Amino acid sequence: MVLAQYNCSAETLIDAVRKFHRKRILVIGDVMLDRFIWGSVHRISPEAPVPVVEIRTETTCLGGAANVAANIRSLGATPVPLGVIGRDDEGRKLCEILKKMGAPTSGLITDPGRATTVKTRIIAQHQQVCRTDREDRSPLAPAIHRKAIDRFRIQLPKVDAVVISDYAKGLITPQFLKEILPAAKSAGRIVCVDPKLQNLAAYQPATVITPNTLEAERSSGITISGKSELQRAGRKILQESRIQHLLITRGEEGMALFEGKDRITYIPTVAREVFDVTGAGDTVISTLALGLVAGLSILEAAMLSNIAAGIVVGKLGTASATPEELIFRIQHR
Repeated sequence: MVLAQYNCSAETLIDAVRKFHRKRILVIGDVMLDRFIWGSVHRISPEAPVPVVEIRTETTCLGGAANVAANIRSLGATPVPLGVIGRDDEGRKLCEILKKMGAPTSGLITDPGRATTVKTRIIAQHQQVCRTDREDRSPLAPAIHRKAIDRFRIQLPKVDAVVISDYAKGLITPQFLKEILPAAKSAGRIVCVDPKLQNLAAYQPATVITPNTLEAERSSGITISGKSELQRAGRKILQESRIQHLLITRGEEGMALFEGKDRITYIPTVAREVFDVTGAGDTVISTLALGLVAGLSILEAAMLSNIAAGIVVGKLGTASATPEELIFRIQHR
């Protein structure tokens, strides 16, 4: 396997960022809300050995695939979210936030028998104390599944690329993928996948998949303790999945891009400070897709997504980057 060198000009990346505003990205996946309860801790509960959080404020923002849409919008492009929500206050709140940011909500399907997924994080002194999840991970009803397919086919001709944001909440199944991925390929659309299924071959024929280290270990059956195991895992995933490109995100160790079976590029992290990694994967997949439709190579798009991720992990809570922030970091990297 060849360890590739990379050299990408700042002008090339900046030119791509400036093209983002003309792009439309179909975001398919598990939409959810992220709720944050902010407070402080000064004592331990007398009832149990747990901290007592004195609540100061609460905030709500988009999470999961909806956060991918938020990232795409923050970067200047138009997201077209496709997902399932419940007939509840949280589902209405999710739609309201999307509408305010200028994203269409016609792709959201209301399932009266399902609750909208909500992740609640309690933060004190800039540290996450605990998280509670309200979710339904059961398979979708056949009628809801068919509606999702129909809305995908309506939107596909109107977008430049497809992002699949899989959080294992019931929408993204092998059956669903078999119906949408060949159609996307036939339409000539770039498809970027943030996966959750253990069998990554289910996402074929995607353009690129972006598992994190744990997901790559689970799929390959190889414990990644160093670059040697990383290379073997990546080669095995590409061989078994037959997907064109593989980008393994590695947290503080950056990323590893596999192009075919013989080329790997290590991209070191550019994060200056890490306050919160919440939603960083959403930023990576969003920027990667936009970079590709703006004309970047897979390596250039991966480098751009790495820079964007370095911006958002320096912010507390679910965050996103702006074109101005991205251009500034490119100029000063």
